[in-house]
Amino acid sequence: MTDLVVRGALLPQPDGGTSGPQDLHVTAGRVAAVVPSGRPLPDVAVLEADERLALPGFVDAHTHAVAAVFDPEVQLALLRQGVTSVVVGQDGVGPAPSDEATATWAAQYFAAIDGAHPFFGGGSVAQLLATYDGTTPVNVATLVPHGTLRRLVTGAAQRPATGDEVARMVAVLEQALDDGAVGLSTGLEYVPAAWADEAELVALCRAVARRGLPHVSHMRGYEAAAPGAFAELERVARASGVATHVSHLHGPADLLGALVDDAAATGLDVTFDSYPYLCGCSILAMVALPTWLPLADPDAALAVLGEALAGPRGTVGGDAARLRAHLAGLDDLWPRTTLAWVPGLDPATGRPVRWAEGLSLPAVAARLGVAPAEAALRLLVASRLRASCVFAQPPTNSAAAVRTLALHPAHLAGSDAIYAPFGADAAPEAGGGGAPHPRGWGAFPAFVAERVLKTRDWTWTDAVEHLSARAARRFRLAGRGALGAGAAADVVLLDPDAVQDHATYAQPRRPASGVDDVLVGGVPVLAGGALTGATPGRPLRPAPPGTSLRTAGAVALTPATRTPRETA
Repeated sequence: MTDLVVRGALLPQPDGGTSGPQDLHVTAGRVAAVVPSGRPLPDVAVLEADERLALPGFVDAHTHAVAAVFDPEVQLALLRQGVTSVVVGQDGVGPAPSDEATATWAAQYFAAIDGAHPFFGGGSVAQLLATYDGTTPVNVATLVPHGTLRRLVTGAAQRPATGDEVARMVAVLEQALDDGAVGLSTGLEYVPAAWADEAELVALCRAVARRGLPHVSHMRGYEAAAPGAFAELERVARASGVATHVSHLHGPADLLGALVDDAAATGLDVTFDSYPYLCGCSILAMVALPTWLPLADPDAALAVLGEALAGPRGTVGGDAARLRAHLAGLDDLWPRTTLAWVPGLDPATGRPVRWAEGLSLPAVAARLGVAPAEAALRLLVASRLRASCVFAQPPTNSAAAVRTLALHPAHLAGSDAIYAPFGADAAPEAGGGGAPHPRGWGAFPAFVAERVLKTRDWTWTDAVEHLSARAARRFRLAGRGALGAGAAADVVLLDPDAVQDHATYAQPRRPASGVDDVLVGGVPVLAGGALTGATPGRPLRPAPPGTSLRTAGAVALTPATRTPRETA
């Protein structure tokens, strides 16, 4: 009953080497058997591996592809990296669960991060997941975004939720988990989650803990603020019993690793994801504006920005004066900030401002003939707070720190990919393709090229663990993270001699090399480096507690068929 055979693949082995050539028999979307090459094959389609490595599809544990996954350029970017499954709903903002008004708010607030979902305008997690059923070449799992929950229940309120409001949020959360969400995400530096107190977080996390799923958090702060922010997550975990996953951890690695180790030593279940870059990317409003502004109410926030922009320095008062004073204290930020996407019209000229994409804020300011703080205000008003930026992180996020975190046993890979602008917004007639962060096109091959091939910090078995298996376990994605019999047939054929990221900050949309053939659910979705047009991707739901997740990092073969090889 075999549907397809991947012939002559090498598999990672527990000793750090690789096997001799193996054939993977695929039936009904799963690996039916793994046998030494050379045996007679059934009369079925054959994919020649030519002694490339066969790896389980990579799982991007943190990405903003909730809408972008329908775009062919993004699909190609993912598959050329070997990514076959993504986890969306990150940082506490996403399209579901919601009503129409809440979905519209989320789409506008995170327009430069998530983009607009083409087939969903509000509804349940079940309805959102249904949009990914057979419509994309990759699999999609979603978290329940806490900020969206909060907006649905409390609106734009800048205060802790009441007891009744928390109870309503818990009820909506429980339904969303029943619908198939893989956990809860919080974005505690974003509004409206910034107004949540620990009692609210504990109540929500108890519902998540009862299902054996994680609380995934963009903490209340990073770098110097990381110890206090991490301590908050620890308190929530101890009070609720929830497993904790920290999003895009970066900064002083010795300090951060010690925080994770100390928490684990006291019985907490803590993991984190990271990406192999020294710059971050977010909306300019989150990076530059104070949380006391009513950012959850864009019209009210823009009124303050407009007043601050309209009045000459020293002539405005109230919140506009407070805002000007805040921006005046960000002189260290502006040189580190490059514009990624700036939709809209300059309020001073009425002309599009997409020319600012790819320029630093001081360079934009020079072209406008104003100070950087004034330029930031003009771009924020022009884009209605939708502008995004790439920013260099403080020196504590060094190459050495990135490496140290990647070697930690609690580490797994997440690109934090932001693909906006994509689709029509990225078309040349719209002003160009923007200047997004290259991590959406290169994070996973960058990990492989650096950690496996250059430094040899990881064996191929380690690479599977960091790039696939740990995320599969964390989000309870049964059948993923390994290629043994019974595993999902999400198969990546990787050429170690060719794998490399090519996306740069100057040219961020360049696809990676080294992965030319990929199966999802046993169906070829990438062949010869090009999309096949097949869309076998499925919505992924968590397995019930106690289910075998089959995420061992390698298939152990008999000594007669094993041929250890250099990890490079």
